Amino acid sequence: MEKLGAAARRLKPWAGPRLVLVSDPVRLPDPRALAARLPPGAAVLARGLAPEVAGGLAAIARRGRLRLLVGGDGRLALRLGAGLHLPDRDGVAGVLPFLRARRGRRLLLTAAVHGRRGLARARRLAVDAVVVSPVFPTRSHPGMRGLGPMRWAGLARRAGRPAIALGGVGPRNAGRVPRWAVGLAAIDGFQAL
Repeated sequence: MEKLGAAARRLKPWAGPRLVLVSDPVRLPDPRALAARLPPGAAVLARGLAPEVAGGLAAIARRGRLRLLVGGDGRLALRLGAGLHLPDRDGVAGVLPFLRARRGRRLLLTAAVHGRRGLARARRLAVDAVVVSPVFPTRSHPGMRGLGPMRWAGLARRAGRPAIALGGVGPRNAGRVPRWAVGLAAIDGFQAL
């Protein structure tokens, strides 16, 4: 975690999380043990978690002063007192109640961006940050080429929002993420530590 933390500290400053642990229904269905090791101010993006895992993760986030984001379920995010992450390709349940409740509260709203469609959606919804991916080749999408640092930076700049790098990010290549990024997000990058 030290190498990822050091790489994140050299990135563009912002008030949000600089490290984001991303859960995955197949590769990381229970991120609680890793979340407990994150430094205060980091975030966990919870995707497809079992209800008991989500509740336990929310408790860990509160104790560890972590930001919790729920992927694709605005009602669950509200129940847990968490932020919401909008996936680029999948539908989102309960986004309107979340957007209404978000007014006047510090609930983080992020969106996945893989191309122009995601950029337009992120701007339209006035998200706090975008998660642009994949910066490098990743096991999540075998055979898919990563954007690479330069193309990633171009897409991230067009977002007009703080941009977090996701996709194949780990201790060995985190230093190659453009300094224009505000944070690093990973699944395997945290598990390798």
